Amino acid sequence: MKSWIALNMTPGVGPRAATRLLERFGSADAVFQARRPELEQLRMKPETIESIMKREFESRADEELERVKALGGDILVLDDGSYPALLREIADPPITLYVRGDWQACFDQPCVAVIGSRMCSTYGTNAAEMLARDLASRGICVVSGFARGIDTAAHRGALRAGGRTVAVLGIGLDSYYPKENAKLALEILESGGALVTQFPLGTPPIPENFPYRNRIISGLSLGVLIVEASERSGSLITARLAAEQGREVMAVPGNITSGKSFGTNYLIKAGAKLVQQWQDVVAELPSDIAASILPPRTEEKAENDRQPELEPAGLSADEKKVWAMLPADEPVHIDLLLEATGLSFGELNTALVNLDIRELIRVLPGKHYARRT
Repeated sequence: MKSWIALNMTPGVGPRAATRLLERFGSADAVFQARRPELEQLRMKPETIESIMKREFESRADEELERVKALGGDILVLDDGSYPALLREIADPPITLYVRGDWQACFDQPCVAVIGSRMCSTYGTNAAEMLARDLASRGICVVSGFARGIDTAAHRGALRAGGRTVAVLGIGLDSYYPKENAKLALEILESGGALVTQFPLGTPPIPENFPYRNRIISGLSLGVLIVEASERSGSLITARLAAEQGREVMAVPGNITSGKSFGTNYLIKAGAKLVQQWQDVVAELPSDIAASILPPRTEEKAENDRQPELEPAGLSADEKKVWAMLPADEPVHIDLLLEATGLSFGELNTALVNLDIRELIRVLPGKHYARRT
């Protein structure tokens, strides 16, 4: 294991360079036993060749593993039987995988990625949370990238269902990015989920890390669902990687006048599966998995698959008025709620606070509110 960790820590040895080295020499041990001319034939950078020849990182590999274990984590290597089988199938799998949490249980379940833009709308946030919740409640592990926006909503949706979720990081396992998601990371671990990264401890969140992270997101998953994405969203890179890896690509349609929906609408035009509800996602999974999750379809169910959302139990009269005035896809300003409900400002504020405490609504900037799905 030490040579695999050392090779992953060697500067200049990214996934593609590692793949070339392994194809040429067969194992990480053999790479460090290679002669300089053999490495030069692979057009490695001089500083990378020098590092390999000096075995600079072998002495640090044991320390790296000890530090990871002190965090409650572990390091999986490519030739390890515990390494995720789906991820091993891709063209350039990471040679090491740093993991923390109940990763074995997560990877034993069918995994689906739910991803999207950092700068997302209320519609996108609600759609991601709803779909992730519905999938997780049916035994599907939700994989996402731990970023702001859609990724965070996907993780939270899975947690709300009491299901498992895997956060794939673009940094080392010893820190969190974004910082405000530190609490979310702990909730993921406490709920039986996992944190995963290919990067050594201490790796900062530099931009070039995230395309590498994206290929792990799709590589771990049977399919990738993009909920909201702009024209230049990194989620489109993940969709392309998923297609190259032979994964199912799915997308949630959006408002044609919104730039936030350009990417998802484009993917649907290009052949991605249009998703409106969790059944659309499950139907794209391998037939044995889909058959075990989808209920037998009857004519009565076929006429109306989506039942109207029931009013939550235990609401006061004022809370019922507010709940009835809040749609799930569009935020409503407090002034409109005052006018529509006929409540005084004090009564309305009390109702909104109580609904927020029960996590039934979203409190948005500018005194706007929306119903949680």
